[in-house]
Amino acid sequence: HMNVFYSERGMRVLCFAKREFRNKTDINENDENKYTFIGLCAMTDPPREESKAAVTDCISAGIKPVMITGDHKMTAIAVAREVGIFKDGDLALDGAELEMISDSGLSEMLPKVSVYARVSPAHKIRIVTLWQELGHIVAMTGDGVNDAPALKKADVGVAMGITGTEVSKDAASMVLADDNFATIVKSVASGRSIYTNIKNSIMFLLTGNLAGIIAVLYCVIMGLSAPFTAVQLLFINLLTDSLPAIAISMEKPDRNLLNEKPRGINDSILDKKMIINTSFIGILISISTIAAYYIGLEHGAETAGTMAFSALCLGRLFHCFNCRGSKPINVLGFGSNPFSIVAFAAGVCFLSAVLFFTPIHDLFSISLLGPSMIVEIIFFAVLPTVIIQIYKNIRYFLGNR
Repeated sequence: HMNVFYSERGMRVLCFAKREFRNKTDINENDENKYTFIGLCAMTDPPREESKAAVTDCISAGIKPVMITGDHKMTAIAVAREVGIFKDGDLALDGAELEMISDSGLSEMLPKVSVYARVSPAHKIRIVTLWQELGHIVAMTGDGVNDAPALKKADVGVAMGITGTEVSKDAASMVLADDNFATIVKSVASGRSIYTNIKNSIMFLLTGNLAGIIAVLYCVIMGLSAPFTAVQLLFINLLTDSLPAIAISMEKPDRNLLNEKPRGINDSILDKKMIINTSFIGILISISTIAAYYIGLEHGAETAGTMAFSALCLGRLFHCFNCRGSKPINVLGFGSNPFSIVAFAAGVCFLSAVLFFTPIHDLFSISLLGPSMIVEIIFFAVLPTVIIQIYKNIRYFLGNR
């Protein structure tokens, strides 16, 4: 009863007993009986204070945390309940029970089992394998030699840098320098942020290039002169596109990423939503570019090309702020990513040099523009971003009500 009492309170219970031999020296396993009970020793190894918050973040992120331990089942349940891993309705199994359950039966139970106690290395591999067969990505943490096979089998093996054995570290995909489970959650957030930033950078490049393609196709179909020269397109791609794309990839992690479910293992980076958004924004920027082209066409083909080039180049620079995230820029914070401001300023400087430094006008096929034309270029360049930001604000604030 005392064993159960302490175990249910999350304590690890050790039993002490003895048997005395006066003259016998060849003691073996056959002598391990007829002990005299001495007493129980209960000790507690409390979870870190940040563990509960980390488990909550895991669940919010669509990650199911599962405890696998060598402790007594009652002890494991108590600790798991304390940190939020074990909830009402969940199941707990020990090694003996696992032996009696078939793979098919265990596969059906897996989503409900939150605690495994008194398990062997073979049991750990079995659990990992069955989760993988259900189509899930499995991360396994461990620090002992007996954890190494499961760490190797898991999609992501996580070893402990301080208390972990060298065998477990060698078998793992990553090693926690601080032995803190909460660090894994930070890694998940960082990973999602990196993926999102890459996706946003790709979207920035695709939308800008699509706008240029649409503008060129329109002029060809309508029998108009080419809106851009090869040198102008090279200028846009090498100078005014590269820096904003890099700046977008430097966006800080958004805490809300942990409230999203994991993406599917076979999901494409160009999903339906991204294709629709890319097409819509590309068309929007191209309309502004073509409008600027028509205004310049009143003064000749070269002026039309200069207007279209300037509007597209500056419009893509403004579009960098749209691609920083799904939230509007006033929510993200204009200065929260200083790299985007530097990239925008550098792009404006490059464009200004081309437009106002007359010795290179012939190289870029630039026509000298008057003040009213500059104002019109700025208007058409900023218009798509204004429309996008209004839409994002409406969607964000209506969605959060």
